[in-house]
Amino acid sequence: MELAVLFGVCLLISGVVIRLSVGLAARFGIMDCPGGHKQHAASTPFVGGFGLIAVLIGAALLGDPIFSEIPFLPLAAILVGSVTIFLTGLADDIWHLSFKPRLAIQALVALSMVFLGGVELDSLGELLPGLHINLGLLGVPLTVFATIGLINAVNMIDGVDGLSGSVSMVSLALITLVAYAGNAGGYVLFTVALMGGVGGFLYYNLRYPGNRRARVFLGDNGSMLLGFLFAWLLIALSQGNHAAMTPVTALWLFALPLMDTVGVMLRRIWLGKSPFRPDRHHLHHLFIRAGFRVCDVVVIATVMQIVLGLVGVGGLLLGVPDYLMFGLFLAVFAVYFLLILRPWRLVPGLCRLNRSLGLPSVHIRGIFVGSLRKEQWPEILRLIAAELGTAYAYQFNVYQLGDSTLDSRNVYCVVHVPAEGNDFLIGRIRRDAMRIRRRLARQGMAVRLFVCRDFENEAGAELMARDGSRSADRRGVRSTLIYSAEHGQKLVHGDDASFELSVPPACR
Repeated sequence: MELAVLFGVCLLISGVVIRLSVGLAARFGIMDCPGGHKQHAASTPFVGGFGLIAVLIGAALLGDPIFSEIPFLPLAAILVGSVTIFLTGLADDIWHLSFKPRLAIQALVALSMVFLGGVELDSLGELLPGLHINLGLLGVPLTVFATIGLINAVNMIDGVDGLSGSVSMVSLALITLVAYAGNAGGYVLFTVALMGGVGGFLYYNLRYPGNRRARVFLGDNGSMLLGFLFAWLLIALSQGNHAAMTPVTALWLFALPLMDTVGVMLRRIWLGKSPFRPDRHHLHHLFIRAGFRVCDVVVIATVMQIVLGLVGVGGLLLGVPDYLMFGLFLAVFAVYFLLILRPWRLVPGLCRLNRSLGLPSVHIRGIFVGSLRKEQWPEILRLIAAELGTAYAYQFNVYQLGDSTLDSRNVYCVVHVPAEGNDFLIGRIRRDAMRIRRRLARQGMAVRLFVCRDFENEAGAELMARDGSRSADRRGVRSTLIYSAEHGQKLVHGDDASFELSVPPACR
């Protein structure tokens, strides 16, 4: 009950502070504007970190109930480090700092964690049979390196709405479980408070019915702050004589962000590029290019993190040797790295996975109904209109092919729906198409989704882009637009509306 109340209070604090911060974001330039490699279409406030820092300060003001097991100096180090990293991220959100000053400040914060907070990597555990690896003098530089890595790992996975917050929520829940099992009561309260802070952010950032896109972003101020807190928790709970977990377990509890960050940076180095140069080859980007909706990507990534985290927790509770758990982690990472190394091979496989799971594709642009006789289409359109209703905007286009088939089924209809970027509308279109298909199945008509494909990751993308017009011409079909209407309102109706219809290979 105490934990539930704490979670609820921190959830409320985070939500209220973020809501108040939204009104100030535009005035101070804390906005993420569209353009470049960014996919969102509207300027969005970078204020997710405001809720987290408010929860931290509020938790510190509560004093003994939350930080009863943390001495004054470590507590001061947590607060000073958190405020410093938050302000650094905020400055980056506003003025776009280069990576050098960011890394320098992150290193200083890591050093304060070591020398003020007493949180340091002393041991890596039994990574080889019978060999416990104690770091000695290497402890400080490796702590700094690990802290910088974790800070940037959260930042790099923050690529689509709800992803970083959902994965962080799972990791915090697993850390809470491990801390509770290891009798680290102070950290249990601390992580529950952080979960409340992340939950308040997810209310604005996660896509759900009634919230079709993120209203706020985490920003560097939030992602760097979360990364620093993860570094503190994972190192503090995995070191010392009364550690709640092994260092290898810490890898599993943060597995997905860690593998994504290291894998992408290694791929950039392998291609001869700077590891700090942004690109669109993170795992969530590849899922999006394969046609997965953002909400589906978030669910899949969250499930992946749950599975990976539970593997680590299970190994800890069952007493599996560190070297076996570490070897398994390296094997999982090797498979992951080989998959993302060549995106043009992975994306087609993800497309097949999307279809096999029966998930809607982000490339859906409407519904296609073919094999109609000319006298049938008015009745069919009335049926389609009755099935679709008026819940969303759509446009009918009815075409008659220039050539005639034996049974004169030379008319087809395309229902165009402006669904790009609307995950829930895409899902509804798919359900409507399936319902229409069942209604028309006995009449010998073809009903399927109208999909516009994206060949960006295929090996022949550049060639197709260069030769696309010629290919379209070869596929060109002489067709006549015989009816066009929007929400039942007649736009064009008559055989004089004739035009050359070229169907590009990217659409079907």
